[in-house]
Amino acid sequence: MYSARSSIRLRTARAARSSSSSSISSSNSIGGGNSSSSSTRRSAAVEVQAARNYCLNLLRTFDSPSYVLQTFIPPSARDAYLAIRAFNIDVARVADSVSNPTVGAMRMQFWRDNIGHTLRGSPPKEPVAVLLAHALGALEARGGRRLSRGWFFRVIAAREQYLGNPPYPNLAALETYAENTYSALLYLTLSALPLSSIATDHIASHIGKATGIAAVLRGLPLLAFPPPPNHHNNPIGLGGMPAGVSRRGAVTLPLDIMAEAEVRDEDILRLGSEAPGLRDAVFAVATRANDHLITAREMLKNIQAGGDAGHDFEHQGEADYEYPDPDQAKDVTAEQEVARGFGVLMPAVATKLWLERLERVGFDIFSPQLRKREWRLPWKSYWAFRRRMF
Repeated sequence: MYSARSSIRLRTARAARSSSSSSISSSNSIGGGNSSSSSTRRSAAVEVQAARNYCLNLLRTFDSPSYVLQTFIPPSARDAYLAIRAFNIDVARVADSVSNPTVGAMRMQFWRDNIGHTLRGSPPKEPVAVLLAHALGALEARGGRRLSRGWFFRVIAAREQYLGNPPYPNLAALETYAENTYSALLYLTLSALPLSSIATDHIASHIGKATGIAAVLRGLPLLAFPPPPNHHNNPIGLGGMPAGVSRRGAVTLPLDIMAEAEVRDEDILRLGSEAPGLRDAVFAVATRANDHLITAREMLKNIQAGGDAGHDFEHQGEADYEYPDPDQAKDVTAEQEVARGFGVLMPAVATKLWLERLERVGFDIFSPQLRKREWRLPWKSYWAFRRRMF
């Protein structure tokens, strides 16, 4: 009898130990899963932060106005802003880093694939794609729509069209280029807020055209007199083409403006700022940029006063320009929409300051003063944002 009871107790003890061992093993397995999940999240966070730092460094090095103006973008949309602006820089640099249009076209296709995969939710391990994918996830969590692939592809197509730095056939072609690049960047950033507004996009269109035209003027000296090839493995942005890559000077002023000013590209390439008629041509192009800023400012005043823009949005109804049905739109005024998206419109301030500096140097596009950083931009933009007027 004693032996039987002992046997029963022994079997019970063994069963308890087995159960306890299974419990511990199960607990360790669960703990290991949690640890693995936590490690994956930490790794993803590190990857996103590295991508964010990469994009910030690109802006700091190649687009200081955008770097300064990021502070006016709502924090929830700032990663999208950084990724969009870094994308623009990387695509723009293709023309300066390849030796022939065929290689440039391949690089542009890389960016089409890169953006396409990212918008489909499978971003490649590339910094801009990583940060953009993170921003898209945050946008979806806030109930926003995914960013339009069409706007990204417009930027790529416009940059690809002018890979060899040919002149613009006329001023209208330059405006179209600016609309498909700099205005498109503003539309994408507004979408990331998220904000879909005809009134805000209409103002952004004029600001983007002004900024794009000014950017082409600003780049004219570097295209006319490219830095020598870089033989020291220094970053291209610090001056010089990659070793083995040479490029002839190019003049990208609109041909109709050059004809009116009677300025020849060979004179510009030979004489620089002393080329006859050059300042008149620069004045004409800069005037068109300033006209767009004036139009945007007047539209802003009208809308803030409770009126309409004053004229129809010329791109409404075209592909990619999609807006909610007015009959189904929420009870939000155009004034409220513009106020919400005002931070995205701040490039107007940087463009205005540069055009004023260009005027001060007598429209001498080769003046070294035009390549200095604008120290007034931080406080000028602060006051413009606070007053909601540029």
